[in-house]
Amino acid sequence: MTLISPSLLALGRSANDAPPRHLGTRYNTEGQFLSEPGNTVVSHVAAGSPSEAAVLAVRDRLMAMPEARQFAFTQPSSLHMTIFQGIIEHRRKLPYWPAGMPLDTPIEVMTAYYRERLAHFAPLEQFRARVTGITPTGLALEGDGAADRACLKAWRDAFAEAFGYRHPDHDDYQFHITYAYPVDWLDDAALPRWQAMLDEQLAFLREQAPVIALDPPAFCSFEDMNHFEELIVFSERPAIKEQK
Repeated sequence: MTLISPSLLALGRSANDAPPRHLGTRYNTEGQFLSEPGNTVVSHVAAGSPSEAAVLAVRDRLMAMPEARQFAFTQPSSLHMTIFQGIIEHRRKLPYWPAGMPLDTPIEVMTAYYRERLAHFAPLEQFRARVTGITPTGLALEGDGAADRACLKAWRDAFAEAFGYRHPDHDDYQFHITYAYPVDWLDDAALPRWQAMLDEQLAFLREQAPVIALDPPAFCSFEDMNHFEELIVFSERPAIKEQK
């Protein structure tokens, strides 16, 4: 008998009596992404790396499942690990917004405000991350070792100071790489088949990409979940890019 993980059970039909929470605001029933502008700090999966090849191979396997149409998959170029959550259109409330800025401030004004605040942000040490779990919607990650986990915490603490707020999950935030969002819940009968596939893919990733190659953290703007435009890259010294 296949043991179903709690993270997979949470996507089963019997565990849910309401539609997925982002359906209708982030994406529609056709799996098309809707306008949801905001900004954030992410580390993209390093393009052209063996890690990217492995991460994309897992994405292909997920998309080959019979129920793949029940998920809205993001573009491969958008794959990233969020370092710190910025502000977003449909979450205009405290403590997800700096207390000193009106809640109705346009997103583009907020992005310009943060570009100025982050222009002289002092980058911290780089870190390594590894995959700890997998679900139909993405990968769970954590720092590769104790020093990496401490480094990620330091980055988040520093960005909280710069952004002017801390989310309630600031200290126990689950780092992840999102592949997709649920459009509809999985039938319970399909869960054992999904669990077997996920177990195989987790073993594959641990063999092929024990450490995920990530770009340095970057402050990004976005219009939807398919593209995150890097505005400032926090390497040895912040590299400010021209805004497109």
